[in-house]
Amino acid sequence: MKYWKYIVIPLIVLLAICAAWYSGYKSSLFETKSEESSTVLLNRIEKVMKLVTVEGHISEVYSYKDHYTFDLGPFRKKALLRVNAKASIGYDFEKVKLTINQETKTITIDEFPLPEVLSIDHDLDYYDITQGTFNTFTNDDYNKINKRAKEYVETLAGEGELIESAKEQKEELLSTIELLLNGLGWTLVVEEKPFLG
Repeated sequence: MKYWKYIVIPLIVLLAICAAWYSGYKSSLFETKSEESSTVLLNRIEKVMKLVTVEGHISEVYSYKDHYTFDLGPFRKKALLRVNAKASIGYDFEKVKLTINQETKTITIDEFPLPEVLSIDHDLDYYDITQGTFNTFTNDDYNKINKRAKEYVETLAGEGELIESAKEQKEELLSTIELLLNGLGWTLVVEEKPFLG
């Protein structure tokens, strides 16, 4: 009987330790685990001569719908999303055609490009995604929606007042270039020929 408490007390302590370890192990089984990794790939570096003269912020609601032969619930999928974008409009100076005359210290711009959309940075916020029983969204669908939303914003930016604002900035830009050249003893001549692209 004396030895009984020497056996039971360590056994209870051992069981308590095992129970605590097991409950901690069991709860860790149901934890959400996430892993992140990244790989940086740099394909090429290109030198560009582009000048952004206007930036526009565009927020649009974009709707996408897809269905099979019949536009019924089980065969239809649709998404409603908001596109927030920043469009940069300006000039690609690689398209500028100019002639430099060292003797007369004259720089003649033969053709000046039209303003264009230089870049679009956009984010998508999905509000409503409805999938049919026989028609569900795939990764390719999301990529297609992303591409079409960007094209939609690019079309908006290329048709609206952003292009007109960039055209107005052209005169200010040419005046600045002329002022700099005059300070160096050069003359700027701009031939207003239609730009053919």
